[in-house]
Amino acid sequence: MSVHILGGSQTDFAINWNRAGLEFDALVRTAIEEALEATRIDAADIGVIHVGNAFGQLFTGQGHLGGMPATVFPELWGTPATRHEAACASGSMAVLAAMSDLESGRYDCALVLGAELEKTVPGGQAASYMGAAAWTGHEAQDTDLVWPTMFAALADEYDRRYGLDAAHLRAISELNITNARLNPYAQTRKWTYTPDSFTDDDTANPPVVGRLRRQDCSQMTDGAAALLLVSDRYIEGRKDIRSATITGWGHRTVGLPLDRKLQASATDPYVFPHVRGTVLDALSRAGLTDIHDVHGIEVHDCFSMSEYMAIDHLGLTAPGESWKAIESGEISRTGTLPINPGGGLIGIGHPVGATGVRMLLDAYKQVTGQAGDYQVPNATRYATLNIGGSTTTTASFIVESVR
Repeated sequence: MSVHILGGSQTDFAINWNRAGLEFDALVRTAIEEALEATRIDAADIGVIHVGNAFGQLFTGQGHLGGMPATVFPELWGTPATRHEAACASGSMAVLAAMSDLESGRYDCALVLGAELEKTVPGGQAASYMGAAAWTGHEAQDTDLVWPTMFAALADEYDRRYGLDAAHLRAISELNITNARLNPYAQTRKWTYTPDSFTDDDTANPPVVGRLRRQDCSQMTDGAAALLLVSDRYIEGRKDIRSATITGWGHRTVGLPLDRKLQASATDPYVFPHVRGTVLDALSRAGLTDIHDVHGIEVHDCFSMSEYMAIDHLGLTAPGESWKAIESGEISRTGTLPINPGGGLIGIGHPVGATGVRMLLDAYKQVTGQAGDYQVPNATRYATLNIGGSTTTTASFIVESVR
């Protein structure tokens, strides 16, 4: 049984829903309405719903978000729904659960929704809330900036093992923010930068932690993304459907602490062998042998350092040599293997529960020729790499156009 993407929706990640006086109900209603309109299917066709959300209770006090679709959409009353949490990989976990439901034959149409509201509190409090995805009380205890601290430590580890030039991190940030200019849903598309914003200038690009500076970090974002996934049975005989197929997937989980991950890989060529394994699992299930068999990739650049890590773990370069793909231009929107042509998390935004779903939606848009100004020419096969925490949860998908 194959699983197909019919399409979906993404809200405008530049909107501050709290400032507009709107809550989860409005966010979820908007995403579902736009997804149904985009796919031209009836809500009555949806057999099951899977919701990705990481921090709903912390930022808004609202839990039990599996019940929100039926709350705002009467046609979904009585439809089984479940919320999934795996930090920044929550959306991908919702996708995997929906795939299992379809592959088992229980249902033929699934709604996958990822949603997060993060602008309900000041930035420092928001950063502290997100620290819940680490091993609370056991790591990064002396700071509210848990994730900048973690990925700065990853940068230090790369420097220790292979050497690292921070200029390559700045180049990743600049590339993604530049790409986002072409994306009508990107949070940063109208933000103002100067040439010094991507340098080590302490005023234009203030230091955050270690090697990381402001533009190396994705920003707090409100937003949602939705997908309609269907079975072979659903699309059989329907010639009016424009779909793509999920041909490969990978999913691995390891322990929470970053230091244990680094200890476990001390003698391995890769800093995170489980991330490399996740990518290889997805490629293998899709019948591929090399990442260069795809035409573009959505990667998890919560920080420029996480994209730097992704480049070698995907297999674009040998371990520790991600800089080569940056300097050569291979990963640029017009390069031989574009990464984040729509802006990634740094450029588009990172509403945590929505990110994995948004990545897969962009993959669908690319292979069906619907990505607009950030379309990768002739893309028919696309990959995603989504991580949660310090790569505690990792998921990867391969999406291909239907011929």
